[in-house]
Amino acid sequence: MNSSHRTAQLGTVSVALVGPGAVGCTLLARLAETGRYSILVAARTGFTTLEVETPTGVITRQPVVFTSPDQVTAPVDWIMLATKTYDVGSAISWLEHLAGPSTRIAILQNGVEHLDRLPSSFPRDRLVPAVVDCPAERIAPGRVRHYGTATITVPDDAPGRAFVELFAGTGVQVATTQDWKTAAWKKLCLNAAGAVSAASLRPAGVVHFPPAAALMRSIVGEVIRVGRAEGAVLEDSLVDSIVEREARAPRDAVNSILADRRAGRRTEADARNGVIVRLGRKHGIPTPYNETLTAILLAAQE
Repeated sequence: MNSSHRTAQLGTVSVALVGPGAVGCTLLARLAETGRYSILVAARTGFTTLEVETPTGVITRQPVVFTSPDQVTAPVDWIMLATKTYDVGSAISWLEHLAGPSTRIAILQNGVEHLDRLPSSFPRDRLVPAVVDCPAERIAPGRVRHYGTATITVPDDAPGRAFVELFAGTGVQVATTQDWKTAAWKKLCLNAAGAVSAASLRPAGVVHFPPAAALMRSIVGEVIRVGRAEGAVLEDSLVDSIVEREARAPRDAVNSILADRRAGRRTEADARNGVIVRLGRKHGIPTPYNETLTAILLAAQE
């Protein structure tokens, strides 16, 4: 067994990352930089060095990297689940091997269905759903380029406050909210609008094409109506603010769903737009724009 994992068993707070993509690697590197934690990675493809380029320098660490759940010999204190939403099923075996009676799991994913993705065998009072804004891109296994500041919003409860403490002094801005549902739906408004880039294969500058901006407005309008039916507090002004935010972004900026489509990878179209269609049907709310974008993106990946 690797010595750093032995240290975890002796009392050092241990953190495991399941899903070493851009977001997960960035956050794990920030934790590792403090020297307070024993870190390990659960990965399909092994690597020896975690390297994250940040605006203030390069963070380099050599974490324990497991490529099979059977290699895990002891539970950890924290699991950061940062897989794509559609990969949760394949990550369950990792969670079962890494989780012990007191392990907390932070769900660092897109969408609004964080808790619904995990089976009931994982106690809800140890789960931390998180809304993450972390501009970063994966360059190679274990190598990430991170831009700007990472922010995370979690529920204002005991597990959420413990997660805030976990990231104290890391430079990652973690805040609690008493209305996490609204925070998640506001992020979904932004993510859903990003489908226009993915469908058109154009970066953020596509918003300067008036029909594309109009399509974004229609998409976000549907998200707002469905989100309100689900209990989120969403202002009509979100439509304008999201389109304006896109217009301020660098014209060559590429969001994650466009990056996935360009690379020929499966996209999170269902978690970002398909969920609007499904929940819209539940409430009897028409969502033709999100339904069309979802169909285009799912058909493209087939």
